[in-house]
Amino acid sequence: MGKPEQKEPSLEETFQQLETIIEKMQNRDVTLEESFSLYEQGIHRLKLCNEKIDHVEKQMLKLNQQGELEIFEKIS
Repeated sequence: MGKPEQKEPSLEETFQQLETIIEKMQNRDVTLEESFSLYEQGIHRLKLCNEKIDHVEKQMLKLNQQGELEIFEKIS
């Protein structure tokens, strides 16, 4: 039997997870080992955020008639 598929967290959920990690790290009772673990988790979440933001930015680009990339601007 295969593993159940895990839904990738949204950008907002990932930011919330980062906030929770920061709050935990600010606790004076956190050991040095726990701090390193939390730091590692935070770096992983930051990388996920960067990847999601890069993906959105790429979606917002379009090719013009000369084959050059332009920023897509929504007309209201």
